Amino acid sequence: KFIIHLKANNQEWSVTRHYTEFHAIYTKLRESEDCTGLQLPGNNLLGIFTNRRKGLYKFVKKLVSTELLIKNEDVRLFLDLHKDKKLSNLTSSHDTDLIDLGPTEDKKASLDDFEIVKTIGEGNFGKVYLAVTRKTNQALAIKVLKKDAVKQRKEVDNVMSERNVLVKSLNHPFLCKLHLSFQSTTKLYFVLDYINGGELFYHIQRERVFTETRTRFYAAQIASALGYLHSENIIYRDLKPENILLDSKGYAILTDFGLCKQNSASQSTTLTFCGTPEYLAPEILRKQPYDFAVDWWCLGCVIYEMLHGLPPFYSENRAHMYRYILERPLRTRNTLSSSTENILFRLLQKDKISRLGSENDFEEISKHRFFKDIDWIKLLERKLTAPFLPSVTSSTDTRNISPEFVNSAVPNSVICSVMRSRNLHGIDETFSGFSYIPTKNIHN
Repeated sequence: KFIIHLKANNQEWSVTRHYTEFHAIYTKLRESEDCTGLQLPGNNLLGIFTNRRKGLYKFVKKLVSTELLIKNEDVRLFLDLHKDKKLSNLTSSHDTDLIDLGPTEDKKASLDDFEIVKTIGEGNFGKVYLAVTRKTNQALAIKVLKKDAVKQRKEVDNVMSERNVLVKSLNHPFLCKLHLSFQSTTKLYFVLDYINGGELFYHIQRERVFTETRTRFYAAQIASALGYLHSENIIYRDLKPENILLDSKGYAILTDFGLCKQNSASQSTTLTFCGTPEYLAPEILRKQPYDFAVDWWCLGCVIYEMLHGLPPFYSENRAHMYRYILERPLRTRNTLSSSTENILFRLLQKDKISRLGSENDFEEISKHRFFKDIDWIKLLERKLTAPFLPSVTSSTDTRNISPEFVNSAVPNSVICSVMRSRNLHGIDETFSGFSYIPTKNIHN
């Protein structure tokens, strides 16, 4: 992994890239007419420190100094150039500072820094545990994935995508935050906020339906979180009540970013068939190109479920359910207000072009009359009074977690398989760059 330090318009930032990513952008540019004079040092040079430093420096310098290249969308994504950074002022303070060839893997983080308390969840590749830091006693959630299972299911890209999305999610109040990530020889570890108010799904099951006021409160936070992800060119793709947690203050937090599609330019589409059956948008079922609008369809499904107790086109027979999603008109209960009924019909349009949010994304959603009583600024500042407070007595309270998880023993393998990162020799390159240790982290 290589760290590229960049500076523009009095802003400084760093981009971490693997040699394969350098090669990928080089290959893309070679296919266009934009790469005259662009050269990438061969992989055989990676063992020679001086040559690789000079070669990669020249490569990046060519990218940032060539007007045609710096305007290329792929180059902008590679260098993490946001619209608020002035490209014309992109410089390096010193030539030798442009590329730092140091590793990104942290030498200290390991599971030894935590005390595992209880199991609180389970997924396809591992489990989630409640843990506390040994130094500060801070309650956190640790998601543990088995490397072999991830590789066997060919989910490496999704796991790395989840890591990258979590890093970007630090700037939004309704997205689950990543504190750090690290790995052992056999496992991957995400250290996340422990959000102990329970899944939205858990509360829907208990109460069957919510009031419109409570539904609106959660929907506003979910919409705000989706809008932020879209502004970062990320399609979430797996919105459902199981992936929405309530915190101790009664606010909704979006979690689980394993199916996110990164680097989707605002006008681009994708074709991957993925998601949860009950919430799949019609265009995904039709195997048509899709974009951010699939997330607004899912928002409609979640709003509907909060008000009706089940997803809008639910059937125990999956084939029937898919047909209902594609063909059946939406049916709502007759006690809904006109604004609530309207937003459901507009979000659950089977034609994505007609769907609310398809043109101006979150701006359209936020201006709908369903949200007229929401003060979006106060919402983001978490200054609105939540209509429901989960029953929580401490930061490690697990009463809102399913007993099937909480009552299961923490397996010894979770602890026994862990070795400190500084003792990890011979780790394969599959998960290179997975580790994330911010300057200010829980060890400080």
